[in-house]
Amino acid sequence: MKIPESPPSTTEIFERLIEAKDSQKLFNIFGANLGLTDSKSRYVHWEKLKHLTPPDGLSSEEYWYAVKSARQKVYKHLTLKDELGQRFCFCIPDVLQMGLHWLDQNAAGSITMNQPIANPHTRDTYLISSLIEESISSSQLEGASTTRNVAKEMLRQGRPPKDHSEQMIFNNYKAMAVIRDYKHDDLTPSLIQHLHETLTKDTLDNPDKAGRYRDNSDDIHVIDASESQILHTPPSADELPRRVQEICDFANNSSENEFIHPVIRAITLHFMIGYDHPFIDGNGRTARALFYWAMAKHGYWLMEFVSISSIIKKAPAQYAKAYLHTETDGNDLTYFLIHQMEVITEGVQSLHDYLGRKSSEIEEAEKLLDNSKARGQLNYRQLSLLKHALKNPNAVYRIQEHQASHAISYQTARTDLLKMSEKLGLLRKRKYGNSFVFISPHDLKTRLIENKL
Repeated sequence: MKIPESPPSTTEIFERLIEAKDSQKLFNIFGANLGLTDSKSRYVHWEKLKHLTPPDGLSSEEYWYAVKSARQKVYKHLTLKDELGQRFCFCIPDVLQMGLHWLDQNAAGSITMNQPIANPHTRDTYLISSLIEESISSSQLEGASTTRNVAKEMLRQGRPPKDHSEQMIFNNYKAMAVIRDYKHDDLTPSLIQHLHETLTKDTLDNPDKAGRYRDNSDDIHVIDASESQILHTPPSADELPRRVQEICDFANNSSENEFIHPVIRAITLHFMIGYDHPFIDGNGRTARALFYWAMAKHGYWLMEFVSISSIIKKAPAQYAKAYLHTETDGNDLTYFLIHQMEVITEGVQSLHDYLGRKSSEIEEAEKLLDNSKARGQLNYRQLSLLKHALKNPNAVYRIQEHQASHAISYQTARTDLLKMSEKLGLLRKRKYGNSFVFISPHDLKTRLIENKL
């Protein structure tokens, strides 16, 4: 990935226009009444705008001057600064305004929805599934290579991680639980360090660096591995205590006099941890975890069920480019805000699609029970397991795994599986070592269809 070309200086463009004494040109620029976006309502960086057809009578640089001038008039400047002391800023074009409004309607407050996550008896099942998905995807973004099935098996069975990749995923899962525990508390440097320590336990070359800021001996750069190019050099390690405290103040809304939308605040927190890179490794995972903390703190409860990392993982280059566009255009965070709003929106929509599919699958499983003795006797957890068993003949189920998947007690999980095996014949109980396992019969679907159960 190449670092985007920095935009031309608006000051220099203006000075050239004044020197040229071309009143018609100035009239064309200021009379065009251009807004924050291009003709397709896109908030574009100079990297793209320079290749677009400018309005009649304007060059590409003059077109940029007109657009950038419109943005500068409405920028909201933050107290947060880059390493040179320049403040970060943003504006809210219509595309971002619409995204924030949509999210307010679909991820916060009291939402009436005919979905399992609105049901207190079933929502833990979906929450655990989402936590597992985010843990896997966030770790894979930073190099974990374990397959999804193996990772899910590890987390649901509660077995210890076997290698570095599994440890990363296991740590991420634990960290998401930390986020839930602290979502009603203010953000502190100590909490950020605790979160990082949880995320990086037993995964760093130097274990002592877990939960500790990098120091001047740590040569830290963000590098594009494919081209061996430095994309970002974070601020000096000496500045980290002060900068991290300022990030906490911003996150806690203790240093701003103006209203900043909570989602913008959460995304900015995500950006700043990535920008400052306080630790030698695990900064991306820490940044994304803190985004969830901020969203949960401000009541966006649906985000607990959404995996943003699984969306980012589809196009990681766009994620990196959103950072670079901000850095190369005068710390304009709007690029990163828009990118993350698109990620969040896709994540929420994916959740709704997922819930729709799961509901349909459960209904199909229930229909197969219409003429069996199990009709009306299975709870949601058992129906979910039956659905999986129908798709996976000879699959093996363990009590501990069922317990972890639904956040229930060992005894409740044991009762679920014993009923499905001993009373209803939907599973087969087998002795395995010192415990029992439960197996889905290879002909389960056929026997249900033929009313043999």
